[in-house]
Amino acid sequence: MRTMIRRILNVLKQRRRAVVCAVALLALGAAGFVASHHAMMVTSTPAFCAMCHEIERAHQSWLMSRHRHNSKGVVVKCIDCHLPEPSRFVAFFWAKTRHGVKDIYAHFAGGEYDRERNKAAARVSVTNDRCQRCHEDLLATDMTRGAMLAHRAVLYPKRPGYEKTCHQCHEGMGHKPRAHYDEVSVR
Repeated sequence: MRTMIRRILNVLKQRRRAVVCAVALLALGAAGFVASHHAMMVTSTPAFCAMCHEIERAHQSWLMSRHRHNSKGVVVKCIDCHLPEPSRFVAFFWAKTRHGVKDIYAHFAGGEYDRERNKAAARVSVTNDRCQRCHEDLLATDMTRGAMLAHRAVLYPKRPGYEKTCHQCHEGMGHKPRAHYDEVSVR
């Protein structure tokens, strides 16, 4: 046993520089991972998204929506609808970076922030599968026959070209319609 320990110590002494470099790289990599994970968590909150005045209106309308206040106490955050699942790390990181750079550029470049164009782009990016992550049971027995048939048409389109989106019936579900926001903000 002592011989084995001496051999290991001799090898470590001979390769001391390599071991020190390896340990330093591991420590640096771990610190970088922790820092980037922390940065992702901080920048993935609705409060962070609302820091830009361009997004503030969408944040205010979300605060009044059912995705913020509902009977089940579930809070749906911005990233839940507008970004891929965090478990798909590369896609999530890429989309988050792309959106962030675009918004930062619009904010600091001083150009006109086209709300309608961005709203339309956001509507297209929120696909049915994002809604179905939370709303799994779309054919629940407690809903009306019309709602059940409408959901079945979304889940099982009859043929190509008959696809429907959740937004066609539930427009503004994640955000209250603008007219409601104007009415509440006047008070």
